[in-house]
Amino acid sequence: MTKAHGFFGLLSSMTNSILVSMILVVTIVAWAQRATRRMQLIPGRDQNVFECIVEGLYEFFEGIVGHHMIVKSFSMLASLFLYIVAANWFGLLPGVGSIGWREGEEFIPLFRPTTADMNTTIGLAIVFMVFWFIWTLQEMGLISFLKHLFGVKGGLKGFMAVALMPIFFFVGAIEVISILIRPVSLSLRLFGNVFAGENLLATMVSLGHELHFPTWLAHLCSVLIPVPFYFLELLIGVLQAFVFALLCAVYLNLSTSHDEAEAENH
Repeated sequence: MTKAHGFFGLLSSMTNSILVSMILVVTIVAWAQRATRRMQLIPGRDQNVFECIVEGLYEFFEGIVGHHMIVKSFSMLASLFLYIVAANWFGLLPGVGSIGWREGEEFIPLFRPTTADMNTTIGLAIVFMVFWFIWTLQEMGLISFLKHLFGVKGGLKGFMAVALMPIFFFVGAIEVISILIRPVSLSLRLFGNVFAGENLLATMVSLGHELHFPTWLAHLCSVLIPVPFYFLELLIGVLQAFVFALLCAVYLNLSTSHDEAEAENH
């Protein structure tokens, strides 16, 4: 009885965003397993599409983070990109955000785009920053990382190094603040664009009714007017996923690229 109560309690506390997240994860994993279940020298359609996406993402991110770091970070960067694309496109399916129930005057949708939920975008950003911190310390070490932030740069030595030390320490403090702000900027950028797109489509659908057109014309406008914005949102869905994953790769490159260059010299 306790287990059953806990299970149903978990279901009752599940939000529409968590439900959509579970659907997306299961769908992506099922598609990947289906595409790679029977790998062939001459790939079929599913395998060909999967290999094209993975190879394209791998080469793109490798050009940013470098050959050494791509081995560690590719699964994270590719997963972020694919999940965000799937989440953004899922929000454009008919019924998402419009099928649900009312509790008093509030409408509760059954499905909601996960990237239009601030909790999800913050979670994605924090998870990446945790891995970023771990990978950075693995590559540089704690002492080298602190020297990179607060140490004197430019090869200065002697009196000039001592004289400029407070300035470089102040610059390092600003860098620490910028690192702490990264999860906020990543999550707000993604959330803001997806949430704005969601509201834009809702506005276009109801535009005819808001302008008090005749009923038949308002219904026609609710079908025709959103079409160009719908395809625009398809493009923006990919673009926002690309920007999020790209910024993550750039942040990783900034903290590990110089270490990789030293390793190559040796």
